[in-house]
Amino acid sequence: MPTIRFRGREIDCEEGEILRDALLSAGESPHNGFSDAANCRGRATCGTCAVAVAGDVDDPTPAERRRLSLPPHDPDAGLRLACQTRVEGDVEVTKHGGFWGQKVED
Repeated sequence: MPTIRFRGREIDCEEGEILRDALLSAGESPHNGFSDAANCRGRATCGTCAVAVAGDVDDPTPAERRRLSLPPHDPDAGLRLACQTRVEGDVEVTKHGGFWGQKVED
């Protein structure tokens, strides 16, 4: 059973589970501020669930790549959409600042 490390917590999830779903089930959110209420609910259209992920996950979906190629995101920032990312093993997840989580610090 994979473990997600997020904001000082360890969250167990099923292999292949969508990261957004696992976080929400554990009472955590992949969103910042108002985007917690104003988001696309997992359709890969808003980009507000962008997170940095280190660990064993699937490859980005075409919808995810499309959304992360549009402003305010930078396609080279290495972010993933939690709503499209399948957890395949243990992962470390970081939510950056900004409405979309796009403010990656160097």
